[in-house]
Formats: sequence, structure tokens, C-alpha cells
Amino acid sequence: MIDKNPFFGGNSTKATSGINGALTRTQVELGIPDSAQQFLKDTAISAAGGKPDAEPYDLAKVLCFGSGPAVEWLQDKFNLDLSKVARLGGHSHPRTHRGKERFPGMTITYALMEKMEQIAASGDGRARVMTKARATKLLTDNQGAVIGVEFEKDGQTFTEYGPVIIATGGYAADFSDDSILKQVRPDLLHLPTTNGEHCTGDGIKMAVKIGAGTKDLERVQVHPTGLVHPDEPNARVLFLAAEALRGVGGLLLDNEGNRFCNELGRRDYVSGEMFKHNKFPYRLVLNGKASTEIEWHCKHYCGRGLMKRFESGDQVAAEMGISAAKLKQTFDGYNEIAKKGTDQFGTKFFHNLPFTMNDFFNVAIVTPVVHYCMGGLATSAESEVLSSSGSPIPGLWCAGEVCGGVHGQNRLGGSSLLDCVVFGRVSGDNAAKYLLQQKLSAPNDRLNQLMGHLGGINVVINPSQNSVTISWGDQSASAPQAIQAAPAPTPAPAPQAQAAPAPQAAKPQASADRVISREEVAKHNKEGDCWVIVNGQVLDVTHFLKDHPGGKKSILLFAGKDASEEFNMLHKPDVVSKYAPQCIIGKI
Repeated sequence: MIDKNPFFGGNSTKATSGINGALTRTQVELGIPDSAQQFLKDTAISAAGGKPDAEPYDLAKVLCFGSGPAVEWLQDKFNLDLSKVARLGGHSHPRTHRGKERFPGMTITYALMEKMEQIAASGDGRARVMTKARATKLLTDNQGAVIGVEFEKDGQTFTEYGPVIIATGGYAADFSDDSILKQVRPDLLHLPTTNGEHCTGDGIKMAVKIGAGTKDLERVQVHPTGLVHPDEPNARVLFLAAEALRGVGGLLLDNEGNRFCNELGRRDYVSGEMFKHNKFPYRLVLNGKASTEIEWHCKHYCGRGLMKRFESGDQVAAEMGISAAKLKQTFDGYNEIAKKGTDQFGTKFFHNLPFTMNDFFNVAIVTPVVHYCMGGLATSAESEVLSSSGSPIPGLWCAGEVCGGVHGQNRLGGSSLLDCVVFGRVSGDNAAKYLLQQKLSAPNDRLNQLMGHLGGINVVINPSQNSVTISWGDQSASAPQAIQAAPAPTPAPAPQAQAAPAPQAAKPQASADRVISREEVAKHNKEGDCWVIVNGQVLDVTHFLKDHPGGKKSILLFAGKDASEEFNMLHKPDVVSKYAPQCIIGKI
């Protein structure tokens, strides 16, 4: 696996609402009468911009009918807690799964990362991990089949041979000279984004250069609830308020204290109403019942200063600059609407009522933000990357946000983690089958010389005995000529594998026993000189900021402070010793 970032996981680590699954064991246990067919219908309607008679399509069928098995695979193979289920915008049933603690994106990706690291560290040849390695070119043979990838690491150029799966995400932070976002949606460049700096469409650009087609590039999702920090109202990168906050009954109010939309409408609809209504700043308001149901999220956002808790409706009204009577009128009106079952916005689902002034509330300022790219590489139902003429490009697959055509005009909340898992499994299965077929179809004089470069597969075929032996083996062999059918760049010596070590205690740093006072830590409180305290250890993260998967902003909020509580809400205790031991400079 090759990743240009210091850590793998991408934007998936930041997913906050959960992963969709239809007809899962969890839903059955909770008495939720869902089905894959109903999920497919919801997805098709959303993809068609809300048309109720929208026809299902192949990629949506793969996504929706693979959703239940995908969720249960995560539960069974990785022992993940996905016992909480919420209804998000555009869904006819609660089907977005998450655990009781931590953001689901971090929970899921961390479990997958740990398993990948364990396999890579085992030394059996099934996997290698190379980070800080930027892929620059797809290698092809005379027939146009992909036979490998060229990449740069430590100032040198290397090649790896075998089938390729592209999982590079979208282009919602692509502000380069050849920016896809500038080309297809220049009207969105003024908006903040939730995307990490790595989201620059690299995989799409490489594939297009060898003849790949694209689908729906102009369809970029603007999410309605980017969280605005009061101290940084004009920040270009924002944290996302999970759609699950509205799923548990959160209300969206304008600057006059009025509702203006169906809070559980599709994302494109809600964002559109915010722009059309044009009464910023908007606030997301959760009452006590809703706050309790999604307590972990509220606590996390409050800890980052992105949400505030108020002990009464009067306090909320004062914060908004409106009268308490006005806010009470809005609450009372919403309670009455719920009794009727709908309102002028088409709201159908009401949760955690009633809203009363003598309650506690969690409130955040929110704004529309560039969030997700529905467009990407033209993709088949088998996760194959298609050429501009519509035919599969042999040896090339894709998974996740880089796949175009999965979500149409609008992606439903909870389906981003899902398409990573569903199409990741589909592409993995098909790439492995393709590799084996290539070996089996090689010329007879090469049958006993083949060594696999993807997964370290050794295939030995003995025609006289009518036998086939498959095993895991050495990664150092030359690329098989059966796959390397045409002359290709001579492979440079492979860099030392960058597989993460098996979980173990990190080697203590020379200065790790140094005792540092909290007063000293507090002096190092800016981007160019940033220390934080985590579980009693003092970390100098000045040079780590650019490498942090969650972005530097999430660390800078705690510059010079103790970040233990918020850190532990997201990470396992061994994360620092495994991934950033060089940052440990002492202890409190």
C-alpha cells in the first residue's frame, strides 16, 4: 500500500455520523423495519435530486445490497461496536450505525489500520505499507492494461508492479494549477472545506492520463453544517457537525430564531435553503433529550469550543440576540407541528420532543461547507475503472470517494464510509482474482518462475502432475513478465518497507524522562512553537502539525494546554508511542 501521507486513513478518519447498513442484525434487534430495497430507493431518489420516481442504477445496487454485509463484516471481523442507529437526512428508516463512543470514522479506520499493520509486520509477504510515498504515474503495457505504479519517496523514483486499486479520495481541497475543482466548480472556491490538504484528485489525474473516463465531476456536495469557531469565523478549514446531530432531533434556526427548512432533508436541499434564506449566522440547537442521546459528540464539540452548553432557553436566546419570547414561540410551534405530523417544509420525522425553555441545550454556529465529491473516475459495478469509451481498463480498480457515479447529484449521509468498505471489498476481491488469472494464463515456460508482487502470492503450476500450489512468499522477486507484457520503466531498487511495527512499547526517547511544568508548556502555544500535554506526557508537535491526519487546526486548539480528555475521546492510548514517539519530550 502506497500513501503520500505520513499515516493512512484519509478523510475517513474524520467521518462523524456513521456507516449505513440495511437489514443488519442491529436493526433487527432494534425493531427497525428496513430493507436493502428501501435503501436503494432512498439512494436513487437522492441521486436524482429528489425525484420520487427515480430508477435504481447498478452502482447504487452494489452499495445498498452490500451495506448490511459490510456493517456485519466490520462487527464480526474487527469486533467493532456499531450498536447505535440513527436516521439521517433523506433516509426513510434509521440505518446509520455508530458506536457508543468515539467518532465512527476513527473507530472503523483505526481497526482496519491496526489489522493492516499487523499483517505487514508479520513478515509473511502478504502486505507492505509505504507512507510519505507519492504515486505519480500508472504504468501500462502495449494493450493499455495497468501493470503497476511509479512513485516518489525520499527524493527518489520507484516502481511497483501488479494490479492497482486507486483509493485517493476526492478533489475538494484541490487548489493547484491543474485543480479539478477550479475547472468544474469555480463557484465553490469561496466556501470553506472540511477536507484535508491531501484531497487533490491525484488518482483521477493519473488515471485520466492513461485514458480513464470520468463521471459527474461537477457534482460536489456542499454540507450544511460546518462548525464555526467563534474565534475564527472566517477559517478556510472547518470541522463538520455530524448529521446525526440533526438525526436525533436538532433544529436549525436563522439569526431571528426561526426554522427555515426540513432539518432532515437532503444535504443539497438544506444547504440550498440556507443560501436562499440568507439569514446568517445559523445555529444548530439540541435540547436535553437530543444532547443526551448523542452525548459523546456534544462533549467533544464543546471541548473544542465549537459548541456551547446552555442551562436554559433564556440563555440561548440571549446568546442569539433575540427575545426569550421569540425562541419560545419557535419551540411551541415546532411541538404543535409534530403533533400534526408535518409542516410547510415537508418535515415528517420528529424526535426527542418536546422543546421547552426550562431545559438545557447544546448549540453551535453552522455554515455551508464544501464536503464531498460525488464525481470521480467512471466505475463499473465490479469496481473497474472504465476508459473514456466505457470499457474496463484491465488491471485497474477504484474504491471510495474517487469512484464517480455512485451517488449521483447528492450523497446520503452515512454512505461515504459505506462506499469505502463496499467497493473496497469488491475491488480487493476482483484485483486478487485478476492477479491469479494472469499467473494461470502465463506461458508454460514461465509457469514455475512466477512470483507475485501484490500480496506476495507464489503460484507454482506443474502440468505433468496436474497440480497448482499457492502460497505466500518473498516480495523481492522480479516483476512477472506475464503481467509486464510490454517494456516498462526499469524498476528501481525497492525502498525499505515502511510497514508499521507490530504493537509494542516504543523505544523511550532520550528526553522522555525530563520533567516539565505546566507553566512552561503554556508558553509554547502557537503554530511555530506548539507543545501539548497528553496523558501526562509533554509533546512537542510543532513539526508534526502538517502530518496530523485530522489537520493541524485540531491540535492548535490545545496549543500550550492539556489535550488529554479530547485526545482520549478519539484515540487509543498507544497512538502517540506508535506513530509519533519523536514528539515526546518529557512528562508533567
